Amino acid sequence: MAAPHLSIVVPMFNEEEVLPLFIARLRPVADGLGVSYEVVAVDDGSHDQTAIGLQRARRDWPQLRVIRLRANSGHQAAISAGLARARGAYVVTLDADLQDPPEVVAEMLAAAQEKHVEVVYGIRGDRSSDSVFKRATARFFYRSMDKLAETGAHHDAGDFRLMSRATVDAINALPEYGRVLRFVVPALGFPSASVTYRRDERAAGSSKYPFAKMLRLSIDSVTAFSLAPLRFATFLGLAGGLGALVLLLYALYARAAGHVVAGWTSTVVIVTAVGAVQLLALGILGEYVGRLYAASQARPSYYVAYDSEEEQRAP
Repeated sequence: MAAPHLSIVVPMFNEEEVLPLFIARLRPVADGLGVSYEVVAVDDGSHDQTAIGLQRARRDWPQLRVIRLRANSGHQAAISAGLARARGAYVVTLDADLQDPPEVVAEMLAAAQEKHVEVVYGIRGDRSSDSVFKRATARFFYRSMDKLAETGAHHDAGDFRLMSRATVDAINALPEYGRVLRFVVPALGFPSASVTYRRDERAAGSSKYPFAKMLRLSIDSVTAFSLAPLRFATFLGLAGGLGALVLLLYALYARAAGHVVAGWTSTVVIVTAVGAVQLLALGILGEYVGRLYAASQARPSYYVAYDSEEEQRAP
């Protein structure tokens, strides 16, 4: 089969409720682009009827390609699975919740061709549909990443982007374990442009990124792109050593001057503070050691159980 001009990679996890709305909105947009395309729907080990809904949609939508993972591997791993199997000259990554409008895909494709760039980022110009807490934490997170890693990632860009075949091939060639694509792509430094859109509310279903997963994503992002936490632990150790030296000099002075007063409060406070600094430093070190351990195991981030295109190719 000839490679399509455009691949649209859509990671899905328990999207049974929103799936009919998503298909009804995406298909007219894709058909109206005037180019050959495929929609690579990656079912990330859903427990509901997402897989059944996708198979039903394939009956009258030949451009829909279904990939099922054997187990839930996470949003970033599902996108990586789609990128590894997408065949288009351009590849768009798009979530199924309709917060990122499919209509913007046409603008992205036009921008890539007119400006001759490798990447087009979707920028959330209006995030009023997000909660105040989410907007505030996102702003803090991206500003912190700017200071720590200098990846060049846009503050209001998520995983809605268009990439050229060269960009996708570069990503697929990376050996990095547990990669966070919203920072990996800008870190490549390929020529890029952006389009702005209004972020809508989720059309149906519930969010697949609760606070715990967002926190995990933040930790993975920092430890994957910055050594600043390790340096911070080093500075804490140096500051602790300097403080201990000051306390030693003070203790010697107090003993020589005869001002020694028996007490336990100061001792408890000092010991607790030093212990907290040590545990924090060990925790930071443990995050990096954990990533090295996981990378040394070289276990795949996902396992593909089914690919509808391979089924079609089978004799």
